[in-house]
Amino acid sequence: MAAVSDRLPVFPWDKLEPYKATAAAHADGIVDLSIGTPVDPVPRLIQQALADAADSPGYPTVWGTVALRDAITGWVRGRLGASAAGHTNVLPVVGSKELVAWLPTQLGLGAGDKVAYPRLAYPTYEVGARLCGAEPVVYDDPTELDPAGVRLLWLNSPSNPTGKVLPKEELIRIVAWAREHGILVFSDECYLELGWEAEPVSVLHDDVCGGSYEGLVAVHSLSKRSNLAGYRAAFAAGDAAVLGELLQIRKHGGMMTPAPVQAATVAALGDDTHVAEQRERYAARRAALRTALEAHGFRVEHSEASLYLWVTRDEPCWDTVAHLAELGILVAPGDTYGEAGARFVRVAFTATDERVAAAVKRLG
Repeated sequence: MAAVSDRLPVFPWDKLEPYKATAAAHADGIVDLSIGTPVDPVPRLIQQALADAADSPGYPTVWGTVALRDAITGWVRGRLGASAAGHTNVLPVVGSKELVAWLPTQLGLGAGDKVAYPRLAYPTYEVGARLCGAEPVVYDDPTELDPAGVRLLWLNSPSNPTGKVLPKEELIRIVAWAREHGILVFSDECYLELGWEAEPVSVLHDDVCGGSYEGLVAVHSLSKRSNLAGYRAAFAAGDAAVLGELLQIRKHGGMMTPAPVQAATVAALGDDTHVAEQRERYAARRAALRTALEAHGFRVEHSEASLYLWVTRDEPCWDTVAHLAELGILVAPGDTYGEAGARFVRVAFTATDERVAAAVKRLG
């Protein structure tokens, strides 16, 4: 039996282990700015909603409770500007990474099909293509692709790793091109609520899609906005026909968001206060790290949104990783996100205030 893992690249974080060991040996301990996992407490009202739903002995449904679908559609209408969204336009998923990795398989893609994604991108887009045997294709501008064979087009705004935001006019142009060629667009918008120097816009916004979600799906996560990475709470929204097909497949696959997590998601989407408070924490950490990195000789590119600073010293990324590891700071090498990132590193500002302060001191 051929190993499916043979189709996949080396898991990127495994290659960081030696540098993590170096950073951990620092007298004041490691400052881990590599993965970007939330470190702040889960807001109390979300914890309470989870606890209140803890007595859930029965199987949850894949489509979620009516309350969950109400919460998602209400948020999609209000926050994304998708005024026509209804229950058939939403689908809960078990964390966005699961969806990204298995989407091409669930769409029935395979040999002869192409999955396109940005040249600098979250590695799981490529993984999803390879898992089903499709051909991964990178782009700088998707409208310059040969559309023949392209079945799935990933957009990512704000971008992971660069923090780049696609302006509304750009999204309108890309959507029109994809529809002209019958290409399904999935837009990864998990950092949409973390715009700093630009205001991210959803592909589902009325001005972008013209009020029709045909051929368009947006992917959202509560991991970053609500510190719920450990809950695996996410959802897709958009084309009812596409999501209806995925719903049927996921029913057979048992891909169910746990009932307590569904309840917690309802609470999270219904409260904006905790989102604003978390933004303030990240804004302060971002400002401190950016100032320290620039003073240390780094150049920051893009980074107008998301939870990362995309920086370079104009040297191979692994040299930068090694240099910072000696200071006890662990960052992500840029080539994890594609060859175009070979001279950059991604610096997350998800560490605690105390650890960010330690990094600032060491960089100084």
